Amino acid sequence: MGHLIHGEEADWIPRAKMILEDGESRAFTPFNREAMFEHSQGKSIGELLETFARMRAESLQQLDELNLTPELLGKRGRHPEFGPVTLGQLLATWVVHDLSHIGQIARVMSKQYGDAVGPWKAYLPVLTR
Repeated sequence: MGHLIHGEEADWIPRAKMILEDGESRAFTPFNREAMFEHSQGKSIGELLETFARMRAESLQQLDELNLTPELLGKRGRHPEFGPVTLGQLLATWVVHDLSHIGQIARVMSKQYGDAVGPWKAYLPVLTR
């Protein structure tokens, strides 16, 4: 959860606004993939879930307020590693990033049923990946 919270703080909407305001003139600040360890320390999963829910709702509100058009989705920013990227690519990455984590959660949760499903395991690749 800490990773997703940090993304709300430092990645998706801040970078979208940076693309719209600065274009390619300024590279994104590199994303700190370990910031969540310090920021989440001592917080319960309940606190983290509440924080994430609130922040995601705020991010989606801000996204809506950007009134994006196809033209704006094509606007380019500069990633510190990849170079030029479009706003559309950033937003698509946000979606796939979240779906990747949902997939991870589903795989981990499924593992507890590995023995319980018996022979059907052969038809459930989520259990063998």
